[in-house]
Amino acid sequence: MLKQLRSILKLIRFPNLVIIAATQYAMRYLLMEPLLPSETFSLQFGDLQFFLLVLSTIFIAAAGYIINDYFDTQADLINKPDRVVVGVRISRRVAMILHALLNIIGIGLGVYLAFYIKLPSLSFVFIIATGLLWFYSTSYKRQFLVGNLSVAFLTGLVPMMVVLFEIPLLNREYGQEMLRNEASFNYIMAWVGGFSFFAFLTTLIREVIKDAEDFEGDMAYGMKTVPIVLGIFWTKIAVLVLVALTVFMLLFLLVKYIMFSVEPVDYISMAYFGLFLIIPLVSLMIQIILAQDKRGYHRASSLIKLVMLTGILYSVLVFYLVNFKY
Repeated sequence: MLKQLRSILKLIRFPNLVIIAATQYAMRYLLMEPLLPSETFSLQFGDLQFFLLVLSTIFIAAAGYIINDYFDTQADLINKPDRVVVGVRISRRVAMILHALLNIIGIGLGVYLAFYIKLPSLSFVFIIATGLLWFYSTSYKRQFLVGNLSVAFLTGLVPMMVVLFEIPLLNREYGQEMLRNEASFNYIMAWVGGFSFFAFLTTLIREVIKDAEDFEGDMAYGMKTVPIVLGIFWTKIAVLVLVALTVFMLLFLLVKYIMFSVEPVDYISMAYFGLFLIIPLVSLMIQIILAQDKRGYHRASSLIKLVMLTGILYSVLVFYLVNFKY
């Protein structure tokens, strides 16, 4: 029984689900709540409802991991045979039942929450996310760039889900007062949007690197991934361009919107960006240039995953700066 549970946790990528949940909680309590314009303002989406939103997100993500492994078993037997779960540790039938149950619960919770806040159109976000994960597993991941962009979009959507359900309620409650003061909650949207775009770019980078790592198995099964279509050399160039774009974006945001937007100058954020984001990304560029085999690309993939985590953890620093420094 314990062995079966471990296999299921491995199948649904439990550590990744924890990161998804932590990201959404960080956006709400470490970023949005401290950035509210007044101590008299409070978040309007209830704590229980927010917990259900997080639960919905991780259920749909878990279902996506299952269906991806279900359709990718043969290629994974070549690329990473020691990590195959479906058809080895868990039967394909059980995997499909789990996939269906998680999707039904995830979509059901999402639809309930959309109607709860009287914005039923938000129901489509959960349906579209589920559909994208299905089509990614069945066809998109075998197409040039389509699968990479789909996963990057869905990853970027994780932090944005928090504002999609919170900002409309804040506008209902405090909109008139904000208008009287010629203000809005757009700055909160911009902060979360920055994290979301960072998640999009770094996920896109990681997906292309993973395709380079899985080159042999993907080619054997006729996939049209970026490395197969462009070749390894031009794939490296594409990754280097994306990493350089990410570095430029971080420097632009740091200089224009963070460092000099407060008094005194925010050198703490400058140090954090330099040590935990810029330097690792430059190191990633060097690793990509030097990578020659599966092991090299795996190290690069692990490094960009670490950068994604340190990007999320910047929200902890924001919480400290807003509450105790500025």
